[in-house]
Amino acid sequence: MIIGIDMGGTNIDGVAVHEGQIVRQIKRPVDRSDYFHSIWNCIKNLLWGVKKEDIERIQLSTTVSTNAIVENRISKVGVILQRGPGLKWQFDNLDENVADVSGSVDHRGIPISRENAAEISKIREDFLRNRVDTVAVVGKFSTRNPDFEKRAAEYLRDDFQEITMGHTISGKLNFPRRVQTSYLNAAVHSTFKTFAENIEEALKREGISAPVYILKADGGTINLEGAKAKPVETILSGPAASLMGMTALLNKDETDRCLLDIGGTTTDLFFLADGVPVFEPSGIEIGGHKTFVRAIYSTSVGLGGDSYVRIEKGKLKIGPERKDHAIAFGGKYLTPTDALVYLGDMKAEYAHESAFALENMAKKINAYPEEFAEMIINKFCKSIRETIENTLEKINASPVYTIKELLADRTIKPQSVGVIGGPAKALSKYLERELKMPVEYPENHEIANAIGAALARPTVEINLLADTDREILSVPETGVYEKIDKYYDLKKAKERALNEVKFAGETMGISSDILETEIVEASSFNMVKGYRADKNIRVKAQIKPGLAAYKKGER
Repeated sequence: MIIGIDMGGTNIDGVAVHEGQIVRQIKRPVDRSDYFHSIWNCIKNLLWGVKKEDIERIQLSTTVSTNAIVENRISKVGVILQRGPGLKWQFDNLDENVADVSGSVDHRGIPISRENAAEISKIREDFLRNRVDTVAVVGKFSTRNPDFEKRAAEYLRDDFQEITMGHTISGKLNFPRRVQTSYLNAAVHSTFKTFAENIEEALKREGISAPVYILKADGGTINLEGAKAKPVETILSGPAASLMGMTALLNKDETDRCLLDIGGTTTDLFFLADGVPVFEPSGIEIGGHKTFVRAIYSTSVGLGGDSYVRIEKGKLKIGPERKDHAIAFGGKYLTPTDALVYLGDMKAEYAHESAFALENMAKKINAYPEEFAEMIINKFCKSIRETIENTLEKINASPVYTIKELLADRTIKPQSVGVIGGPAKALSKYLERELKMPVEYPENHEIANAIGAALARPTVEINLLADTDREILSVPETGVYEKIDKYYDLKKAKERALNEVKFAGETMGISSDILETEIVEASSFNMVKGYRADKNIRVKAQIKPGLAAYKKGER
């Protein structure tokens, strides 16, 4: 049995899946003042009547890291940069605690000069005085020689909650992206750590020892310990679960499509080219930060079923703020959900109170209540259409990448729309009218994210390092440390990495018939000493993300 849980900004959803069938499901509102009890109550209710020893694994998707960045609820980060000679990049979006140190390493990883210890000591004092919580340390060529980052981290470790070292983020050579990704990793560390500890405590209280995995932005998974070490990998975990859920639930269609996940706070958009998800090859951009985080292409708009509806200066405004649940479901502020209830497209316990509030607001602009309710929904759908059009314009302005390949000279032209989320069914006819194309919503659309989290196949990642100067090859994840000759090259390293990640997957119990491997990153650079050039080779490989079997319409 697999447990899937999606921790959204509005609701926490859960499913228990046994042999491809949903055997139990729940949806509960999130109490933002008490995340632990939201999680614990979800797990308790979800596991009622379930044998705990039958739980094979627990898979989670969460918006906690994403929301922390978008809402600027992040730790105060200090950034230490060893830029070295050459182009001086500017990082204006890293707050005020950015410090430079002397010293440098060349592109081969050879130290040119070392940092001054007094500089690090002064930076430490400045950070402590400015109440910095976490630190990111990044050298320009640290992937080829991380000694500076390691020395700085060791010196600062006892004074700050988290030290992120740039060389641990990615093996790729892109200093600006490494800085931004390291900054975000340090920024969300505390938020994600609290979330992870709440999960662990809830499972401990329920006596559950099954392994826990978190969805990554590319639809793969990472174990909870790995996510705590590198929480930046969990950014856009929620949208990844959305796409995995839609892939499982919607009818297969090998055309261009737009997919929508309409939540309580936001709506996430995805696109398919010939039925294959569009991918962000270089890494996602979030909150103005370009990162190394590999991801399925998605974008969000601050519109959801619980978006705050009001009249400002005689004009109707919707979102992007969410103040509460809909009045129809016990909240205090009018929302698009209340409009759907008034129009008879949804049923709710407090429909009478909701109607009273909507009718009073309609009077402010001298509109009939039903006309006003339709104005709300039409404006909602128009905003989504405009976001789709603007996003397509941005995607089609550059080469289109999917999770399979680069589509040269290709533009995406959606022929239909798939939609999930609580209001999906109620909104579908209005979206169809606005978008002027067929709109499909699947069974279980209201818990699709939790289904996507449950069905995402476990993935494993390994990192192979080969140094022909020292004649050493290592794969820490599988315990490989062995000798190589000076003729070892990138081709051999890739082949070995794929074999090692396959072995790691089989060790985890991933069935060989669904086990597909891929190279995520690969680089080889020369280290010249005298008349001889040796190689430093890095290869990252993983089990490809995918979906477990799912039987539609069965319980």
